[in-house]
Amino acid sequence: MQYKRILLKLSGEALMGEQQYGIDAKRLTEYAEDIKAVIAKGVQIAIVIGGGNIFRGLKGASQGMDRVQGDHMGMLATVINGLALQSALEIAGVETRLQSAIKINEVAEPFIRRRAMRHLEKGRVVIFGGGTGNPYFTTDSAAVLRAIEIKADVILKGTRVDGIYTADPEKDKNATKFESLSFQDVLSKGLKVMDTTAFTLSQENELPIVVFDMNTRGNLMKLISGENIGTVVNN
Repeated sequence: MQYKRILLKLSGEALMGEQQYGIDAKRLTEYAEDIKAVIAKGVQIAIVIGGGNIFRGLKGASQGMDRVQGDHMGMLATVINGLALQSALEIAGVETRLQSAIKINEVAEPFIRRRAMRHLEKGRVVIFGGGTGNPYFTTDSAAVLRAIEIKADVILKGTRVDGIYTADPEKDKNATKFESLSFQDVLSKGLKVMDTTAFTLSQENELPIVVFDMNTRGNLMKLISGENIGTVVNN
């Protein structure tokens, strides 16, 4: 296996599947089966999920809501998604732990770094909910922060496109895919990989990012096995 410990970043929108909002049980099951196959190979997996399928703090703020309140609602949405993924994984026979940056002791453990690492060493999937626990920070920032804290080898950002392109491939048929990029290339070309805070944190800590299509079955395993899937961003 190419990596021993990974941080998988999933968007909340990915959980919608073909729906307009909410959580698609079929998509959850597919993710759980792909993750189970990788766990069986001895790879340690931590996961951060967004909450955009339920609520976005920025959208609430744009409609007049207090930004801090909106961001807290978004953090709670990520906990809901974390519970849904935890359920799907456990139905598939994968042992999991959900840790939240916001204390919700009845449904999730508080985030404790050493405990999270111990869970990973025991072969459990650790799902991090609640973002960073602070407003004004995205789940991209939470993903990079947690990856650094648990000493992950890489951040795998699962999206619905198979890498980073010169333009949005869903809108521009002439867009071409990058096989690999340096952090500086991404900045100079103005490419959107993660928000600036998350991307800078990743760059400063020399933590590589791989953007790939998580919605194609088997891609996660191919990537972990060393196949040329997605776009790699590193130094």
